[in-house]
Amino acid sequence: MTSTNNAILLIRRALFPALAILIIANFAGYAVFGSNGILQYGDYRRMAGERSIELAKLEQERDRLAHRATLLDPRKADPDLAEEMVRSELGLVRPDEVVIPIAQ
Repeated sequence: MTSTNNAILLIRRALFPALAILIIANFAGYAVFGSNGILQYGDYRRMAGERSIELAKLEQERDRLAHRATLLDPRKADPDLAEEMVRSELGLVRPDEVVIPIAQ
């Protein structure tokens, strides 16, 4: 009976450290292999580079549209841009004009 008690006592003593090691190993595994782990760092850098290129393109488009909006300000509209927009939207052409479409 003492060997059975000793075995149970040994299991009880080893249970908490074994459980703690399993929990620590679980967190360490996620830190290395998880979706936010160390091995994903290169992918994050690649994605950040792609996003910075996309951001630069969007900022350039925003600046272009802001410039175009200032040209269309009702208080001081650019007559050439207004005429261009009216002609393109409404399809207005004088009889003596020749239309040359430009692909964009």
